[in-house]
Amino acid sequence: MPLALHTFGVLKSPLADPAPAVREFYDLGETVYRTIGQHPGFLARAEPAGAERGELFGADWGPWGEFAVPTWYDKGRTAETTALAATLSLWTGLRPAFDAVHTGLHRTALNRRHDWFERTRHPTHVMWWVSDGVTPTWQDGVARLEHLHVHGSAPHAFTFHRPYAPDGTPSRAARAGQSAVPKEDTPPSS
Repeated sequence: MPLALHTFGVLKSPLADPAPAVREFYDLGETVYRTIGQHPGFLARAEPAGAERGELFGADWGPWGEFAVPTWYDKGRTAETTALAATLSLWTGLRPAFDAVHTGLHRTALNRRHDWFERTRHPTHVMWWVSDGVTPTWQDGVARLEHLHVHGSAPHAFTFHRPYAPDGTPSRAARAGQSAVPKEDTPPSS
């Protein structure tokens, strides 16, 4: 049973902003996506067909559905005004997704997230198990991210810090490169 992972963050300025920090984030993001795509356990990620750089709304996302954002996103929706970064991906399990996010180049980028993203009390990622052959949609991810924000981790929508197994029982996620278990804490800001 594959694991869906949806990430969402509000950037400090629009993607089209010529500011060095945003340009740096966007350029680094392309390399991070390529690296993540080669990570063991990675299955697929949502990518728009033929979209221009920064075009999210109105792009053709194929089986991933129409692009959607949580209700708390209150910035632009055009290529010139969009100020967000979002991903939707499928993984073979919790451990491969955790390792991909918390090691290597993505870890380096994650350490700089406050240079690029607004600080918020909203969750920045959510996970859930999907049946074999099912492609999660952006709407699924947003609904689960909002559920997580209101209700906390549950089998329907959970985080790396409070994961659930496919059967709905609480699970433990091993830290990258170790057999230790992440401590339960408040929803992560990563």
